[in-house]
Order: sequence, then structure tokens, then C-alpha cells
Amino acid sequence: MQAETRPSEAFWRGLKDSLPFTIVVLPFGMLFGVVGTEAGLNLAQVMGFSFLVIAGASQFAALQLMTENAPVLIVVASALAVNLRMAMYSASLAPHLGAAPLWQRALIAYMNVDQTYALAVQRYEAAPPLSLPAKVAFFVGVSMPIVPLWYAATLIGVLVGSAIPPDWGLDFAVPITFLALVAPALRTAAHVGAAVTSVTVALLLAGLPWNLGLLVAGLAGMIVGAEIERRMTRRTERAAP
Repeated sequence: MQAETRPSEAFWRGLKDSLPFTIVVLPFGMLFGVVGTEAGLNLAQVMGFSFLVIAGASQFAALQLMTENAPVLIVVASALAVNLRMAMYSASLAPHLGAAPLWQRALIAYMNVDQTYALAVQRYEAAPPLSLPAKVAFFVGVSMPIVPLWYAATLIGVLVGSAIPPDWGLDFAVPITFLALVAPALRTAAHVGAAVTSVTVALLLAGLPWNLGLLVAGLAGMIVGAEIERRMTRRTERAAP
């Protein structure tokens, strides 16, 4: 067995690979802590948000709608729509981690966020292949710097709050994070089609109240991506001898 396929080695490689993302997780989490307190949430509510939801994009979407006094159904639906990508992440990870024990899969599901998924799936698809224990260890290693830092950064944002100078520009972390995650993932026509469609529809429907355009954009992107993937698969099957 090669050293890289041992669980201990996979864990430390995962931890090392995730370190660059800490640069954006820290300001991202701090920003949510600041925005949450400015919206009127107390310490327990903001931290509960980050512990239970642990998904920055949907947290910001839900918080914005809450401050606009949107109906609860709209808040929940918008947050779920933003987080629909997690279901696709899980489906993508299932062939690699589906045979793991239930408690391990539950832990991985909780820590399955944009950064951990992106790093894990890239590693799983690379060579040489990892054993199941090594794949689990790699995912845990990737999560170790990111998940606790998200909690800590949120807490810092809550406690420091208005003392953070506006010219720090913490909001830069949001677009930078998703650009770093999305760009390497645009490897097929289906990925590109889904991304272009969702961005275009979101911009066209930006004027809708309560960010309803995001719901439509997410659904449109998934439909287009799935259709492109279906056609590419059919074309490949026809071309096969």
C-alpha cells in the first residue's frame, strides 16, 4: 500500500490541501457574524445559525429575507433552493463514500460544504485511487481547518461587530470564495451550461422581490445542466461500438 493511500497520510494531505481556503473562510464567517448582529440577532441565534445550517450562502440569503420581513415560507424555500447544490454534492460523493458506516456518512454529510466537497471530489477522481478508509480520512482532514474556523470566525464577528472598520471590506470574501470553487469545476459542457444559465436568469430576474429570482435561476441551471448531460451521454452511447 502506498503511503498516500494510508488513512493517516490521507488525513494530513486533506488538512494541508484545505489550508488556502482558510484565507477566505475567516472573513466570510466574520461577515456573517457582523451582519447577523446588525440584523438584530443575539449571540445564541447567530451561532445557532452557523452551527445548524453551516452554509454561508444560504445563511446570508435567509438573513436578508428575514430583515425584509419576508414570509417564513419564502425564507425557508430560498434557503433550501440555495442549498440544493448540497444534494448534488452528496450524489457525487455517494460512489466514493456510500459504503462507509452510517455514523461516518452522517458526519461527512454535516461537514459537506462547498470547500470540503470541491477538494474531496477532485482528490477522489485523481490517481492513484484511495481506499474507502483513506477517502473518509481525507474528507475529515479537509474539514478540520474549515469547519471549526467557520464557527470561530462567526463568533469573532458577533463579539467584535461594529468595531470592524468598514474599509476592511469583509464582503470581498463571498465572491472570491465562490469564484475559487466554481471556476475549477467548470470542466464539461453541462457544468458550463448550468453556470451560464443560472447566472443569466438570476441577473434577468434580479428585480423580483424576496430574491425569488434565485429560486428560478437555480432550477433553470439544474434543468439545463441535466439536459446537456443527458444529450452528451446519449451521443456517447450511440458512438460506442
